[in-house]
Amino acid sequence: MSRIVLFNKPYGVLSQFTSSGDRPTLKDFLPQTGVYAAGRLDSDSEGLLVLTDDGRLQQRIADPRHKQPKIYWAQVEGNPDPVALELMSSGLDLGDFRSQPCRVRQIPEPEGLWPRNPPIRVRKAIPTTWLEMELREGKNRQVRRMTAKVGFPTLRLIRWAIGSWSLAGLAPGSWIEVA
Repeated sequence: MSRIVLFNKPYGVLSQFTSSGDRPTLKDFLPQTGVYAAGRLDSDSEGLLVLTDDGRLQQRIADPRHKQPKIYWAQVEGNPDPVALELMSSGLDLGDFRSQPCRVRQIPEPEGLWPRNPPIRVRKAIPTTWLEMELREGKNRQVRRMTAKVGFPTLRLIRWAIGSWSLAGLAPGSWIEVA
């Protein structure tokens, strides 16, 4: 039976177990051994990491060929109009690749959202907006690159769900082993 661990990765934590100087890593939060992250999150992104001891499952979760849906919440600078949302939904040329079509919609600030440490920068004259994006791929800094490409840089990024697993009830830095 495969071991599966869901972890709510805080901002600033590296998605690896090996030490990297003075930056926190997964080993600072997870006592499990023999599990590895199925995909990564940048240190400046937060949210769901799925870890497993099953190499096949790890590959299936991380590989875009298997089209595992990933839901992200992005707090962006400004207020994207329907044209910007449609551009992101249709797929964008990001230089080294074209993003696949995805679902993008504006949402209210997620309920029960924990404060980020450090907090995002706030500008009184520029509003922020929350977007929910469902992608079936997850290339390096893809969500940030997509929102920037249409003129609305990402200030905060949280991966809420991967497939049927989500962060529901999981505080930052906490984990749960699931069957």
